[in-house]
Amino acid sequence: MLTEICQYLHNWFDKDRPKFYGKFEISDGVITSFNDGDMGMKEGMYFRILGSLLNDGVYQYPSEELKDETFDGAIWFCAIPPAVIALSKDISDWQTKHGGATSEAMSPFQSESFGGYSYSKSSGGSTESGGNGGWQSAFAYRLNPWRKLP
Repeated sequence: MLTEICQYLHNWFDKDRPKFYGKFEISDGVITSFNDGDMGMKEGMYFRILGSLLNDGVYQYPSEELKDETFDGAIWFCAIPPAVIALSKDISDWQTKHGGATSEAMSPFQSESFGGYSYSKSSGGSTESGGNGGWQSAFAYRLNPWRKLP
């Protein structure tokens, strides 16, 4: 979820953080740079992988999600604020409850009427109502402080 959030925000929280470019190997969740060795990664750090066929995205080190591979690309260290980490958990929970294709929150319709039944969705987009644009609109107010222009 962090990858999707950072992409939506246009913010990878990488300002003034080390960035490594070149050839990398991922083996059993451990990342090694052919140019820079272990790059100084410490447990709990967040980082972004770019240029990988199997692992592009944001992870926390060490990550059991990483698939073994060798690739040419980049690894950027990220300083994702704790509030954004907490928000990502809230969004994941919301997605589990409201994010399905059959969910009313994900319906493309603002209102429906059939067989004597009708409903209308609000256009506000709070986390309670689900909004009409998925998690992006449902959590817009909480996401906006970290949003950057594309």
